[in-house]
Amino acid sequence: MKNIRIIALILAVLMVITTFAVFPSCTVKPGGGSGEKGAEIDNYQEGGAYMNADFSRILLTEAEIAGKVREIAGRIDRDYENRQPLMVGILKGSFIFMADLVRAMKTPCAVDFMAVSSYGKGSVSTGAVRILKDLDTSIEGKDVILVEDILDSGLTLSYIIDLMARSKPSSVRICTLLDKPERRKVPISADYPGFGIPDEFVVGYGLDYAEKYRNLPYIAVLSPHIYNS
Repeated sequence: MKNIRIIALILAVLMVITTFAVFPSCTVKPGGGSGEKGAEIDNYQEGGAYMNADFSRILLTEAEIAGKVREIAGRIDRDYENRQPLMVGILKGSFIFMADLVRAMKTPCAVDFMAVSSYGKGSVSTGAVRILKDLDTSIEGKDVILVEDILDSGLTLSYIIDLMARSKPSSVRICTLLDKPERRKVPISADYPGFGIPDEFVVGYGLDYAEKYRNLPYIAVLSPHIYNS
């Protein structure tokens, strides 16, 4: 009888170990969100990078972004068949979107980058733009696609387009992952828009706050206490 009890105890322990080995997701994470978007916060927290409290919510998941990038790449492929566009990424925010976009495109393309900075008193933009890095190649006679992370006021892109016009490109079009039409101050729109989003502070997938959060694989709404403190 004693041997039977020992065998039964051993079998019970083995069953528990097997259950946690096969179904590790059964462990409940404290403070996590619910559903796919909440799970993305939890998974990212496991790397120890950022706390859940930094974000109000996940706006766009990694899967949603990937799907939109493929969609935009397909539209560019159709429009630029038998042509080779020059993809110009506006640094720094567009670098991840730009990399994923050109890899999703089947159309041959060239790549260049510009870095610009808007400045003014406090956080209010005057529309003045300082060029930190200009293009390395001539755009004369070329089909240019400006790749932005987010289009909001439109002041910076309007300045860049006016500046580029002096170099006589064949065409200039705008591609943006995110669009905030509520913030527009000049009449400008994207030829290849991604997601229309509300007027909220978003980070991740290249977008930052004080040089943080760029490496998030998704796009999240930053909690106001982060940038109001």
